Amino acid sequence: MTEDVIIRKTGDVGRITLNRPKALNALNQDMVEAMTTALLEWRDDPEVKAVVVDGEGEKGFCAGGDIRMLTESGKAGDGRAWKFWRDEYRLNTLIAEYPKPYVALIDGVTMGGGVGISVHGEFRVAGDRTLFAMPETGIGFHPDVGGAFFLPRLAGEIGTWMGLTGARLKTADCIAAGVATHYVPTERFGELIHALEHEKLDDDGERIDQLLDGFGAPAGSSDLSLSLGLIDAAFAGDDPDAILNRLEDAGDGWSKKQASILKSKSPTSVAVTLAALRKGAALSFRDVMVQDLRVSMRFLAEGSDFYEGVRAVILDKDNAPNWGARSADIDGYFTSLGGEDEMTFLD
Repeated sequence: MTEDVIIRKTGDVGRITLNRPKALNALNQDMVEAMTTALLEWRDDPEVKAVVVDGEGEKGFCAGGDIRMLTESGKAGDGRAWKFWRDEYRLNTLIAEYPKPYVALIDGVTMGGGVGISVHGEFRVAGDRTLFAMPETGIGFHPDVGGAFFLPRLAGEIGTWMGLTGARLKTADCIAAGVATHYVPTERFGELIHALEHEKLDDDGERIDQLLDGFGAPAGSSDLSLSLGLIDAAFAGDDPDAILNRLEDAGDGWSKKQASILKSKSPTSVAVTLAALRKGAALSFRDVMVQDLRVSMRFLAEGSDFYEGVRAVILDKDNAPNWGARSADIDGYFTSLGGEDEMTFLD
């Protein structure tokens, strides 16, 4: 069992604590496997009424996945990236379909892989330090881990805006957008965890809902209310160029800023992401997971913007990626991987 995740049963709950605080609890292969094993065991354990997941440290719930490993594996062609994504997407599916209440305490940075192990659960509890984003277009990738499922199902075009620009939502924005279900002040998280561990819980989550309401407080006003109309007007449709043109033509400061952000992202990633979100709006969760694995693997191709994005943002940290031209074959990212490379599920 890995030390990177702490797994135990306390009272009526199965407890999972991500334990890589120096890496903002970013997921690795061992963590994914440990979480999956625990959730499968607890699924049929009558003593476990709910699952509670949090992250060690003050800064991050979970900041993503093992990007360095994925990059190295893609260049080596050794299959580690495929296995990680397949197993991670299986875990995301297990969470989305989990028959017991699943509570994610997302107080801190919650991005990429951290979104995948939180947003698909029944309860997502934001704290004062919550920072939620799907920033993948900034590293030449796409919002995977089910991003193409939940983003299109947010109100209006909020999800499209988030997916294309990597917009970062703070606590009140998370509540307003619906990516968090509850807000509890950070200073009360310890009390909340104690209550979840020691209260008598039920199978349907009603008592958890009462506890969360009891510890909750007003999250404050969200800036989304000021920009929602602009988001919906600019980010509609299937053409990334049209979206950029609408932002540039709008004339207001917010739209000008979004246009600048959008132009800084990988053109191929933006186009693939937009296509994935539009397709995902009509797909089941499992079909989105199939799509995610196909698209993720295609981003490992030689010459992909993914390697340049990782170099610029994560390795060299110069934040000056030299993106290639937009791919002429966006549809090719969505075609079958074939045979045993296709996505499969635990049951």
